[in-house]
Amino acid sequence: MKTIALIERGKDGSFGIYAPNIDCATWGGNGTTIEEAKKDFIAAYNELVEYYNATPSDPMPAELKDLEFDYQYDTASALAEFSFLNMSAFSKIIGINANLLRRYKQGEYISHTQAQRIQNGINQLGRKMAAFVMV
Repeated sequence: MKTIALIERGKDGSFGIYAPNIDCATWGGNGTTIEEAKKDFIAAYNELVEYYNATPSDPMPAELKDLEFDYQYDTASALAEFSFLNMSAFSKIIGINANLLRRYKQGEYISHTQAQRIQNGINQLGRKMAAFVMV
């Protein structure tokens, strides 16, 4: 079963991941990078599965079986994931002040409208890159 794994950047610059749609168990992952947090998240999930497999008297909830994760990002973690983007150049593409964009990257509050502008800009850039042909 596929479920959402939400990646959020903390005020201290670290990253956390949790599965908001799983009700039967609470676990998560943390790290100083997104990749580190993903590894910790998967390790925590695997430990949870191992626990249920080793404890027949406590059967594994159906919603934990055979999970696949669809990673989704808050704005700060998305901008960190695409850290190769030049914030000044990207800000011009999406029409957001570069300094404000940098503050969003650090985890400052962002409105839904601004987050959608950034999402649309990343999607636009992705489509442009996908259509790019070198000869």
